[in-house]
Amino acid sequence: MTGTVKWFNNQKGYGFISDDSGKDVFVHYSGIAGDGFKTLAEGAKVEFDITDGAKGPQAVNVKVVD
Repeated sequence: MTGTVKWFNNQKGYGFISDDSGKDVFVHYSGIAGDGFKTLAEGAKVEFDITDGAKGPQAVNVKVVD
């Protein structure tokens, strides 16, 4: 799936992505692909998969796209 980062709190390590249909999907820093410090910039375009998290749909394998 693709979407746009709605917001991401670096201190808390989570935020939300708005998918292309307009639904908000929770994202935890552990679901961001890559090594090192994991963060997402507000407004960034991303690709991701969805899994069932403890509190509903959760984005995983999140990658920023140009």
